[in-house]
Amino acid sequence: MSAAGSAWPGEQLVVAAQRGDVDAITALVSGSHPNVRRFAHSLCASPEDAEDAAQEALIILYRKIGMLRASGALASWMFRIVRNECLRRARATVRARPAPPDTMADITVDSAEDEVLRHLEAGRVAAAVAALPPEQRRVLVMRDLQGLGGREVAHALGLSTAAMKSRLHRARAAVQQALRAPADPGPGGRR
Repeated sequence: MSAAGSAWPGEQLVVAAQRGDVDAITALVSGSHPNVRRFAHSLCASPEDAEDAAQEALIILYRKIGMLRASGALASWMFRIVRNECLRRARATVRARPAPPDTMADITVDSAEDEVLRHLEAGRVAAAVAALPPEQRRVLVMRDLQGLGGREVAHALGLSTAAMKSRLHRARAAVQQALRAPADPGPGGRR
């Protein structure tokens, strides 16, 4: 990587950490910290969530480095951990908001099939949001997932209301386009 300090720790350090070398694990966590923070700040909606997500990701790295299958895959593994932590925090924020009183009577229980389909769709939405450019992702997460007002989002990001609306529109359009594309069956999708 080109910028000083942005390179991930070397493969030898990762291998030593995977073998349980405590000094290597400590050095790995310390060396990964700047990149993990950068990921978190680009994926999470707020600086507070980003710091919390980065800390959680580093704790997971410390505790579970032995689960990393390929020593060269550290960056992608950490990206997935940070992304999942940011999404978890965004969902928790949305769930923490009380439902309006009139919707409480409309709660129904879905079938297991409906629940599985909802989880599959949620995964596609999460992937589409994660694929957005960071400036669009922040606006979308703050506005649509956290439910903040337009002026509040614009102020928090240092944008004019018009710029915030423009980014939000582009983000929503990109997510909608990604969701209109057929779901990727993955390797060996046909039998």
